[in-house]
Amino acid sequence: MRALIIAGLAAVTLGVGACSSEKSGTFTDGDGNTGEYTVDSESGETAVTVETGEGTATMRSGTDVPVDLPGGFTIYPGAKVASNTIVSHGEGEGSMVILETDATPAELAEFYGAQAKDAGVEIQMDMTTGDTKMLAGETAEGLVFSLNATRQGDLTTAQVMVGDQMGR
Repeated sequence: MRALIIAGLAAVTLGVGACSSEKSGTFTDGDGNTGEYTVDSESGETAVTVETGEGTATMRSGTDVPVDLPGGFTIYPGAKVASNTIVSHGEGEGSMVILETDATPAELAEFYGAQAKDAGVEIQMDMTTGDTKMLAGETAEGLVFSLNATRQGDLTTAQVMVGDQMGR
């Protein structure tokens, strides 16, 4: 259920961001959960709150949302944060950061793989496809991690997700 809430928050964020005329509103999802959202006209930051039978879930997303990756993870040195999303539900929380860097996907995988190992993450997926590198895993305590880095020309765009599985 919590994964569905997070997916729903992400879908609302994407939908709200695409709809430039609406800067705030309310919604009800197919499960009867209700929520509200706001979009800051100047920064483009989106904030979403959803009330569920399990509690309140919140999300902030935008280029100026402060980055605070859990579990000892940090931003790759010299990388530009293109977007940051923070999700919180009860005692669990997580972050999804979109980075741009001149480092290669392999360099990012080495950097984040070392941080994952230090955090006790067991890497369960390590895949290279063309110019894309993906890593994913979790700890026994429920900290999840994933990296998806793709090279296009001289620039690598990477998505780093780290968070608690929220209620595991």
